[in-house]
Amino acid sequence: MTVVEIVRDIRAHINKCGAGPYGWYVGIAADPKDRLFNDHQVSERNGAWIHRPANSSASARKAEKQLLEDGHEGGSGGGDENTTHVYAYKITASTDENA
Repeated sequence: MTVVEIVRDIRAHINKCGAGPYGWYVGIAADPKDRLFNDHQVSERNGAWIHRPANSSASARKAEKQLLEDGHEGGSGGGDENTTHVYAYKITASTDENA
């Protein structure tokens, strides 16, 4: 997916699920499901989450940067050339943003 498509999809999902920008965490990963469900402890069945594949690691980083500029939690600079997915999840009492 392109940067525009990823950002559009993730923004739409966040708007649909609610909580505003400060209630969501955004990141990039090579394996988004592992990152979401194991590292961040997001509930696969009951949590609000989304991930989208990017055309490249550079595209994933650009999409992440745009979403972070919206005010979402998270930080840039992680991953490597295999990091081609952008993910977001709604922060809850059971999620781990420090993972």
